[in-house]
Amino acid sequence: MMSTKHTMPLANRRGEGGEAPTWIWYPGDFEIWLGNIFNNRRTERGAMFPPFWKQDSHYVTVEFTTNVELEEDEIISIKAEGQYNFAIDGQLKPPYTNCVPKGSHKLSIKVWNQATPPALFISGKTIHTNSTWFVTYEDKIWIDENGVAHGSGIYVSAGSWNFNSPDTPPSQYRLERRELRPVSKEQIATAHTLYDFGREVFGYLKLSNQEGHIDVYYGESREEALDSEHCETLDHLCPGHREPGSKAFRYVSVRCDNGSYDDILMDYEFAPFNPAHSGAFRCSDDELNRIWDVAAYTMDLTTREFFMDGIKRDRWTWSGDAIQSYLMNYYLRFDKECVKRTIRQLRGKDPVTAHINTIMDYTFYWFKSILDYYEYTGDVAFVREMWPRMVTLMDYVLSRTSSTGMAEGQPDDWIFVDWVDFPMHKRGTLCFEQILLMKTLETMTLCANLVNDTTPNADASCYRVKADELRNKINQTFWSDEQKAYYHAIEMEEPHTDHQAGEQVVNKQITKFPNMFAILYGLADEEQRREIMQSVMLNPDIPAITTPYMRFYELETLCMDGRQEQVTDEMKAYWGGMLREGATSFWEKYIPSETRTQHLAMYGRPYGKSLCHAWGASPIYILGKYYLGVRPTKPGYEEYEVRPNLGGLEWIKGSVPTPHGMISVSMDPHHVTVRATEGTGWLIVGDQRVRIEPDNELTISL
Repeated sequence: MMSTKHTMPLANRRGEGGEAPTWIWYPGDFEIWLGNIFNNRRTERGAMFPPFWKQDSHYVTVEFTTNVELEEDEIISIKAEGQYNFAIDGQLKPPYTNCVPKGSHKLSIKVWNQATPPALFISGKTIHTNSTWFVTYEDKIWIDENGVAHGSGIYVSAGSWNFNSPDTPPSQYRLERRELRPVSKEQIATAHTLYDFGREVFGYLKLSNQEGHIDVYYGESREEALDSEHCETLDHLCPGHREPGSKAFRYVSVRCDNGSYDDILMDYEFAPFNPAHSGAFRCSDDELNRIWDVAAYTMDLTTREFFMDGIKRDRWTWSGDAIQSYLMNYYLRFDKECVKRTIRQLRGKDPVTAHINTIMDYTFYWFKSILDYYEYTGDVAFVREMWPRMVTLMDYVLSRTSSTGMAEGQPDDWIFVDWVDFPMHKRGTLCFEQILLMKTLETMTLCANLVNDTTPNADASCYRVKADELRNKINQTFWSDEQKAYYHAIEMEEPHTDHQAGEQVVNKQITKFPNMFAILYGLADEEQRREIMQSVMLNPDIPAITTPYMRFYELETLCMDGRQEQVTDEMKAYWGGMLREGATSFWEKYIPSETRTQHLAMYGRPYGKSLCHAWGASPIYILGKYYLGVRPTKPGYEEYEVRPNLGGLEWIKGSVPTPHGMISVSMDPHHVTVRATEGTGWLIVGDQRVRIEPDNELTISL
C-alpha cells in the first residue's frame, strides 16, 4: 500500500483551472466544528445542556498542497481562515507573496486556527483551491484521489462545499431567516400576554424597545407556555442580556412586571430548498393529504444545519433518528449535502472510544445510512471518503462482540431499541441487535467491493464470512418453529444459590422489533416472512408499538407484504389522531388512549414530550416508496422501478425527487401515468411490466 517516496500525483493538475475556486478544509472538520455549535445550543429552563457523548474538535493546523505546471508567472490571491505561511517547493516565502513563477512547482500553505477549522481560498488565472487539493494534519501521508497512499502519514483530498466566494468563508455559514408575527394575542393579566404564532415554529424571538426585566416562557402548547414553573424553555431578559437564543414554540408567554416592550415578532429560521426539486403527494382522502403536509412541515422544521431529532428539547443529532430523516428526505427535498454533513458529524474522529451517541443500535444505523445514501445517490466518492472511518468503527464493534461473534451490550453502552410501555429486557444478547449487526457486516461487504479498486485494504471477504456466520447463528439461536417467530434475547439467568453460577437462557418474549427487522433486512426467508406476519405483525396479543420511530419500520413491513389498505387505515388512525388533537407538527410519541395534557408529558415531566420530532414524519417515506411506488434499483436511479398502489384510495398522484430530476406518478382504478426525467425505469402493476423512457410520458390501462 505505501510507496517509499513522498510524491504528489500530477493528476492533481485538474485543480489548476478545471473547477471554480472554493474554500477548502480538512474533510469532516467543518461538520465537526459546526456540529459542536449545533449540539450545544440545547437549553433546559435557561441552563445550557451539552450532549453526553464525546465531542471531537477540528485539527488546528492543516497543510494544503497541490502540484502546478505553469507556462508563465501567475499572480494568485490567498485568503485563509487563520494564520498561514506559504511555501513553493518547500521554501517559505515572505508574507503576502502572491506570485508563482512559471514551471513545475509544489505549493504548500499551512493554516493554523484554534477557533474555527483552518480553511483556504486561492484564486488565480489557472490556480484555484478545490476538492482536487490535498490536506494533512501533519501526519505525513498523502492519499491521492484514487485512494493510493504516498509517504508516511495521511494526506487526503480536501473537503469543500458551496463556499465559492472569498468573502463567505465556512465559519460564516448560517441558515436563512424570515420575519413572522403572531397570529393572535391574549391578555392574561395586566403585565402578562400570551402570543400564538398559529403553529409550531423555530427561530429567534424579538422584542422591540425592550426595557427593564422581562420573563419569557415558551410552549409547544398553550398549557406549557402558561406554566412558568414547568415549561421546558424560557428566557429571563434584563438590560445588557444577549438576544434570546433560538427556540421552538407555538405559544409565547411574556411577563413584564418590571419592564416593558413595544412589539413582538420572530425571525423564523429555516434550511432553504428548491420547490421544483421536491416531493409531493395528493390523493382522494383529505385527511391523508393533511397528514402528508404536516409530515413535510415536520421534516422541514427538523432539517437544519444537520438533521435534528426534536426541535424543542433535545436539539441534537441522533443516528437512529437521522437514518429515518435521510430516507424521508430522499422522498421530500433530496438534500444530499445535509445527509453527508450529518453522517460526518455523527462519526467524528478516531480513535473510537464509544458507540455513536453511546447507543449500540445507533452505531449499526450509521453504517446502514451510508448504504442507503449510496443507493439513492450513486455517490461512490462519499463511500470512499468514509471508508477508513467505517473500518475503524467496525474494528471497535467487533472488539466488543462475544466469543460467539454476537453483539452484547457492555456496561458503558446504551441499548435503546425503542421507548416501550411494556416490560422488555434490554441486556444480554438481543436478537434485534444481532440483526442490525448482520446488516452492518453486509454493508461493509458491499462498500468494500465498491472501493477495493482504489483501496488496497478493502477486503470484503472477511466481512462476508462474518455476516454469513452471524446469519446462521441468529436463526439457530432465536428462531422458534413453535412460535413461528424470533425470540427476544439470550440473557443470564440468576443463580439459585450462592454457589451456583448463572447460565444463559433464551428469553422467550416475542416482540415486533426483531421480527419486523428480520423481514426488512432480509434475514427471514419467504416461509418465515409469511409466518412472522401472522404470528407477530398481525397478532393483537403482541405488544403494540407506540412511537412513530418504530411505527416507521412497522408500516414499511406491512407495505412490503402488500397491506397498503391496512396502512392507510393505520396512518389515518395514528397520525390523523395527532391532527385531531390539534397537532401542527408530528410528535415524538402518541398513545391514542391518552387525553388532553397527558399527550404533553414524557420522561416524568409534564411537557417533556417533543411535539415536533423528525421520526414523526414517516408518512412521507411510506407514501413515496409504497404508494407512488418509486425506488432506485441501481444506485442513483440509474435504473428504478415504479410499483404504485392505491392503498384503498380512489386516486393518488405525486412526485419523487431523484439526483438530477423528478419522477411523477398518478393512478386511479383505470390508469397509471408516469413521467420521469432521467434513468431507465420499469412500471410494474400486477402482471404488467412496461419500460419507462426518460422525458416521455407513459400511460397504461388497468
